[in-house]
Amino acid sequence: MPSLLTEAQRADYERDGFVVIRQLFDAEEIGLMREAIETDPQLRESLYDRHDASGKATRMATWNHPGDSVYGLAARTHRVVDTMEDMLGGEVYHYHSKLTAKEPKVGGAWEWHQDYGYWYHNGCMFPYMASVMVALDKTTRENGCLQVLRGSHLAGRVDHGVLPGEQVGADPRRVEEMLKTLELVYAELDPGDGLFFHANVMHRSDQNRSDHRRWTVLFCYNAARNNPYLEHHHPQYTPLAKVSDDAVKAAGVKHAHASADHFRKTFANPPELKKRIGV
Repeated sequence: MPSLLTEAQRADYERDGFVVIRQLFDAEEIGLMREAIETDPQLRESLYDRHDASGKATRMATWNHPGDSVYGLAARTHRVVDTMEDMLGGEVYHYHSKLTAKEPKVGGAWEWHQDYGYWYHNGCMFPYMASVMVALDKTTRENGCLQVLRGSHLAGRVDHGVLPGEQVGADPRRVEEMLKTLELVYAELDPGDGLFFHANVMHRSDQNRSDHRRWTVLFCYNAARNNPYLEHHHPQYTPLAKVSDDAVKAAGVKHAHASADHFRKTFANPPELKKRIGV
């Protein structure tokens, strides 16, 4: 199946570093994915919290290999993978996926950062990496939708360091200068919409101060030609078996199979990054 991107959307991605595909998954598909993620015992056992500077938390789960759960199949569909391969210029593999769950009134914020600000330290030589955030719920300014700086990927990788709380974020001075010249975009999404974004796009999110939860799932990919030179907590090149676009509906509410390396019990990036940057 060809990429979902039109020529205009491809140009938007090159210029802006991100593009939104509305209804990447339809209502039935997102309903199946939402129910599976809410009820999967393996995923629920792996949930952990990441706290912001004020102590509020985002609930998270991270898994390295997509597997055959309905949400794993979603990450392997042609519509997603072929679009990623178009964006990254060749074969990709699944780097990891994660659930980010901001509960009403208590969901925490995320500071400005680039994903490649972390992944660089995992031995990924080039920023041939990208993610798609799929909205399980409606994401708005009020419940902490993702904020992105248009065109920030063109600035290259920015140094990251330890911030208050449990997060590692981008150099605040560099972000301050970016905010003077780059447009801040609130990526408000309806359930099933997908935000594709480059690994060097600067992004953050606010706390969820609303009465509505904000759950999203992110599928992250690395180019096959960018195989990490270090062994680390995310997989090195692993061929990705694509599935047809009807696989999600065919699977129904299918949970993950138990696997020793499927879900991670902790979010490894900040502690390992802290060690590597000498703090």
